[in-house]
Amino acid sequence: MLLQTMLITFVLMMSIMIGMWLLSVALRNASIVDPFWGTGFVIVAFVAMFLNPAAATRVQILVGLTTAWGLRLSLYLLWRNMGHGEDRRYAAMRDHYGPRFWWQSLFIVFLLQGAILWFVSLPIQVAVATNITASPGWLDGAGIVLWVIGFYFETAADWQLSNFRSDPANSGRVMDRGVWRLTRHPNYFGDFCVWWGLYLISVSGGGFWTIGSPMLMSLFLMKISGVTLLESTIADRRPEYASYKMRTNAFFPGPRRPVS
Repeated sequence: MLLQTMLITFVLMMSIMIGMWLLSVALRNASIVDPFWGTGFVIVAFVAMFLNPAAATRVQILVGLTTAWGLRLSLYLLWRNMGHGEDRRYAAMRDHYGPRFWWQSLFIVFLLQGAILWFVSLPIQVAVATNITASPGWLDGAGIVLWVIGFYFETAADWQLSNFRSDPANSGRVMDRGVWRLTRHPNYFGDFCVWWGLYLISVSGGGFWTIGSPMLMSLFLMKISGVTLLESTIADRRPEYASYKMRTNAFFPGPRRPVS
């Protein structure tokens, strides 16, 4: 059932993304794709489990962790983006492509993200379809611990940053408290841990060959759409960021460095 599961989830995800693209054209807001990101993984996980009934304990754990992560992220992004219009990343793309953006966004925003989502979710799909019934072992335990660390960093980072931004006195300032003292991008580090944790659980479920999925997610978080993209403009918007950057690790948490 693995190939059938992969084919069905791929077609479903592309179909959903086309529908979301049509809605974004009507709303003139490509940002609607962001809150769907986490929910997309939940949909894939549950469809895979529906196609492969009699889920083993490992599968239930994997789907449960994916659901908790995905729904939390989607609800947070939906709340954060509500009433703020189109994200500046998509607004910049709209300015760049001009009148062509309405149809090019189908490929460069929606179908691309749908394909990445599907590929990154392969460890979940494989473990669910393979459905190895052996009791969870040390790899599963290590994966759960890593997932918990990641979930904590993501949740704490979002909550702490939201509280910081809610104070008008912090307008234009740099958040350097809580988990933000340990890494400049605790939410991205958390995402990194979550997906490597899910992969470790999947390894015990037969998904060892899907290592390309967490590797691709890591590449995006660290080098493409995560740290690199955000830091390309943040210094212009927050003058304090240069000093913060010198004191604080970019990605992996660590003690603050003294600045002479």
